[in-house]
Amino acid sequence: MSAWTEGALAPRPGAATTRRMLAAQTAAELKLMLRNGEQVLLTLVIPLGLLVVLTLIPFVTVEGDSRVDFFVPGVSALAVMSTAFTGQAIAVGFERQYGVLKRLGATPLPRSVLLTAKTLAVLTVELVQLLLIAVVGLLFLHWRPVGDPLSVLLLVVLGTAAFSGLGLLLGGTLRGLTTLAAANLIWFVLLVLGGVLFPLSQLGGAEPVLELLPAAALSDGLRTVLQDGASVPPRDLLVLGAWAVGGLALASRLFRWE
Repeated sequence: MSAWTEGALAPRPGAATTRRMLAAQTAAELKLMLRNGEQVLLTLVIPLGLLVVLTLIPFVTVEGDSRVDFFVPGVSALAVMSTAFTGQAIAVGFERQYGVLKRLGATPLPRSVLLTAKTLAVLTVELVQLLLIAVVGLLFLHWRPVGDPLSVLLLVVLGTAAFSGLGLLLGGTLRGLTTLAAANLIWFVLLVLGGVLFPLSQLGGAEPVLELLPAAALSDGLRTVLQDGASVPPRDLLVLGAWAVGGLALASRLFRWE
């Protein structure tokens, strides 16, 4: 019979390492997202439905000969925006209203780790969304992408950081119902004016200003890579990077637990 090592059962009070807290919180956030069946269904079904309808029914005029080449990148940008911004802002807003974040605030979990974990969980869901969009485009809509997959991944990561920062800023400062209304309104504005489903060239002289929106930078960058086979435009990277840094910095500074 082996003897216990001295001190083996001694308590070790104190917070876990930042890496362990981040891994545990990311897993918890991902489970919470996946348990919300209605949200997951809408997150996956709406982009796929839009892709099929917009590609097969020509009620929106696009640039170029191939409609699927235009709409696959646009719908991919829409999926990132919907999940990282709208869905996350609404979820965080109601988590604050119901006191969930207040309880987390009483733990050693730092604010920056919570925000990073939420962003990583969103990125995981987005990768599933983008995979499904690509599969539908390839198998059913005769999509033939070109370009570098690493450039696409870079754009998606930067776009996720940009929209996640804005979503966390909105949900972390406003009340739940106010966040719900504001997030849906901003989502609709970006859908129409962000070059996601309509070419910015159709909006006349406003194009140079609208190109500075994160939705426009993400959709334009994805089209440049996947449709034209070119490298990522530096302007789009700078726009997404600026929104990501500014949004996450403000969210980390102004985020309230209750």
